[in-house]
Amino acid sequence: MKKIIPLVFIATFGFPIAASAEAAVTPESVLESVDMAWVMIAAFLVFFMHAGFAMVESGFTRSKNALNILMKNFLTLSIASVLYFIVGYGFMFGTSGGGIIGTDAFLLNGQEDQIGFFVFQAVFAATCATIISGAVAERMKLGSYLLLTVVMTGLIYPVVGHWVWGGGWLSELGFVDFAGSTVVHLTGALGAVVTVMLLGPRIGKYSGKTVNVIQGHNIPIGALGVFILWFGWFGFNGGSTLAADPELVPSVIATTLLSASAGVVGTALYSYLKYQRIDASLTLNGALAGLVGITAGTANVSLIGAIIIGLIAGVILVEAVQFFDRVVRIDDPVGAITVHGICGIWGTLAVGLFSVDGGLFYGGGIQLLGIQAVGILAVIAWTMITSGIVVFALKSTVGIRVSREEEIAGLDFAEHGSTAYESTKSIFNENYDPSSRDFGVGLLHRLDSLDNPETQKKKGHRTAQ
Repeated sequence: MKKIIPLVFIATFGFPIAASAEAAVTPESVLESVDMAWVMIAAFLVFFMHAGFAMVESGFTRSKNALNILMKNFLTLSIASVLYFIVGYGFMFGTSGGGIIGTDAFLLNGQEDQIGFFVFQAVFAATCATIISGAVAERMKLGSYLLLTVVMTGLIYPVVGHWVWGGGWLSELGFVDFAGSTVVHLTGALGAVVTVMLLGPRIGKYSGKTVNVIQGHNIPIGALGVFILWFGWFGFNGGSTLAADPELVPSVIATTLLSASAGVVGTALYSYLKYQRIDASLTLNGALAGLVGITAGTANVSLIGAIIIGLIAGVILVEAVQFFDRVVRIDDPVGAITVHGICGIWGTLAVGLFSVDGGLFYGGGIQLLGIQAVGILAVIAWTMITSGIVVFALKSTVGIRVSREEEIAGLDFAEHGSTAYESTKSIFNENYDPSSRDFGVGLLHRLDSLDNPETQKKKGHRTAQ
């Protein structure tokens, strides 16, 4: 009897399952499953990049704003995912209306077989929006930032994506942006630069002709964030193959690794030559500069080309950060505008130079380079005009900047009524009440001294003349 029961079980359940599996499993279905598994793994990696953004932004800014930055990153990802499902995906990948914008597929209607692709693209959309978060850190109203996020993920970014990846006019022209140097990074950076210009610098950043350094509170956390972003970028670029291609995926991963590494080396060496020391914060951003720089052409350039692109991105980073900080006087606490914007432009143009198929240095002439430049200019025009209208409207109505008292006290208190660190409470009286009417006023003189450039100089903080 004991021997009969297993045999009956196999006969009843095993044979139908085996027969069903044998009928269902084909080489094509296995390949399709492997491809989808790879894209999903890549989506998880890109999702994890948002932890990296949160760590970089909070580490490179002051502790009194850390909680606010964490909340912005969580809300950005969540809002972007839902909104991209409702309208963003349709605008980006729906049936093209004149090569400008998608006209259907809203709520994934008729796209039931594309849910995996939607997930991968949704985390990309959130990445574009969160670039703005770091640039406007420490002084923008949370509500206004979230309204801008709605427009960025619901319209501005999807339109750019449609032009390049959704069958729009730039893709028909021959524009190449494999994983998003322009579509994701430049678009986010342009939204950031417009917002920062209308928002203004942080209190204490500029004193006459002096540019004061506002030190981040936790560089190790920032460094951890860079490592997380670097790790996630293998999915960002590698997953953009949309298939587990045994030849293309390793090549994409390799160019991503080499360009990021070269970005670190380029920034470290150049900062040493320029300042006689290796600047830590710049070098950390050097990895991101190399990553953004290779993203457009990661599948189109050689390994040596990737190294050159990364090295140049690392040098560009140092000069562009100084240009925005000292010449243009755009206060960007984390260097997001340079990393994602200027290096995004460089990476997109680099395709026209280093692409092994049609690049200038490979005998292809200037045609591809010209197309890349046209695409960049078009994205700059669209994004700056639309985001400018939105931010100006917000500034004229609900306002985009917190009050002086709230900025000095920190956005953790102003927006959330709590702190990221217990030690932050030592600045205040033990019986502080962030919800009271006069909260911030009584602390103004005490906190203002902490942010005062003269006080910083006395305490040994560096200032850039």
